[in-house]
Amino acid sequence: MPEDTKTATDVRSDFTPKEIVEKLDQYIIGQNKAKRAVAIALRNRYRRLKLPDDIRDEVAPKNILMIGPTGVGKTEIARRLAKLCGAPFLKIEATKYTEVGYVGRDVESMIRDLMAVGYNDVKAEMEERLREKSVPVVEDRLLDLLLPGTSEKDRRARANEKKDGAVLGNIFGGTVKPASDGAKISTQSGTGAVPDTIHIDDGTKSASDTNKEDSTREKFRQMLREGKLEDREVELTIRPQFQMPNMEIIAGGNMEDFESGMQSIAGMLSGGNKTKRRTVSIREARKIITEEVLDSMIDSDKVAEEAKNRVEQSGIIFIDEIDKIATKNGETHGQDVSREGVQRDILPIVEGSNVNTKYGVIDTTHILFIAAGAFSVSAPSDLIPEFQGRFPLRVELDALKKEDFRRILSEPRNALTKQYAALLATEGVTLNFTDDAIERMSFLAEDVNSRSENIGARRLHTIMEKVLDDISFTADEHNGETVNIDAKYVDEKLDGLVADQDLSRYIL
Repeated sequence: MPEDTKTATDVRSDFTPKEIVEKLDQYIIGQNKAKRAVAIALRNRYRRLKLPDDIRDEVAPKNILMIGPTGVGKTEIARRLAKLCGAPFLKIEATKYTEVGYVGRDVESMIRDLMAVGYNDVKAEMEERLREKSVPVVEDRLLDLLLPGTSEKDRRARANEKKDGAVLGNIFGGTVKPASDGAKISTQSGTGAVPDTIHIDDGTKSASDTNKEDSTREKFRQMLREGKLEDREVELTIRPQFQMPNMEIIAGGNMEDFESGMQSIAGMLSGGNKTKRRTVSIREARKIITEEVLDSMIDSDKVAEEAKNRVEQSGIIFIDEIDKIATKNGETHGQDVSREGVQRDILPIVEGSNVNTKYGVIDTTHILFIAAGAFSVSAPSDLIPEFQGRFPLRVELDALKKEDFRRILSEPRNALTKQYAALLATEGVTLNFTDDAIERMSFLAEDVNSRSENIGARRLHTIMEKVLDDISFTADEHNGETVNIDAKYVDEKLDGLVADQDLSRYIL
């Protein structure tokens, strides 16, 4: 299939479950049960797309409920999974929504947000495919700014003016060239009152002048390509992109949508979309013009159609903090009063319903929902039975141990040690983490988590910040130096904190 005709469901969707787990292992340590569950769920979506039409619509996604303490990788698994398959992905907090009748976000807005993500993703991909084709157009627009009046369009306009002028000249029995600003007019007349001919010098270019223009334009084109004109300033007319007001309030939106729509209408009525001129460098002008050209080359209807297909067939919504809307033992008092209502409102969306968006009606039947929560206070059984039934796959994630912390600090492609080393390398400082330093920080992370709140891998962030606080603050004074971070260095920086029994007061 040609690259430019690939659809959303063709992109990166054919990984086997083993390959998916291997990809996730590059960023997430442990949690093999959760990785297997999401890998199978993703592969089943690929399998469903290959089924006959009469069976395909009957196969619903097996939604997943992840149970485990904070910081063990629940969100990261879902986010990496979405990146892996190129699917529209949205992470939301369950506590953000309220049931109908309360002030706040309605649950259908999650589908509208997902559709906006899908639209932007498809548009970005189409722009990337068309970027190479846009280069000559952008180049010509930049040359028009640098050399006004030398474009082929301007030449044709001058030729048409010259042709139209000949008709006017017939009135006087001669040839008339249209006068432009500053044109020089001379007359030669015979004995009659009306001159025989009127000669007007309007600056019309001869063939040699045109050739000179072409030569100059090509020289400037070459200089543009070589980057020699990047800092040259030009005056650019900017046309603000006008967007239709967001009127989703009509389709069940909320006050935020209504306010946004009213602001758009007010801007439209006040002439907020008028053009304005700015003096910018060629470097900045290229970016602005490229966006305008790409926007004109893209069919927004095609983008919306492809995004709708992608969202409906491969969209993923990760609902975090799902335990916060569970009502323990059916109690409904105080702040708990709307929690069951939120579950009831989410239920039809998870089961499959049609949601109105400004890009069209979205069917949520085949969107994959992954819910997650620590369930430290409530339990999964505190969710309403219908809601539990729509998340048939339950995966418990393990609390992180010392060995997990050690691997997190050293193995992943985005390990914290690699991140800090790269950050300080920009200041000319080389960080070298020894094995005993990593062992020591891993022990401390497990120890503090066991004594105070268990915040999982996030504990490593605060420990690393404490350890590297001095070198991060004075990095500019150590340009060209190599700093060895060993166990002794770690203990020195955490001296007093390690000895204190109530470490939660210091390492949060």
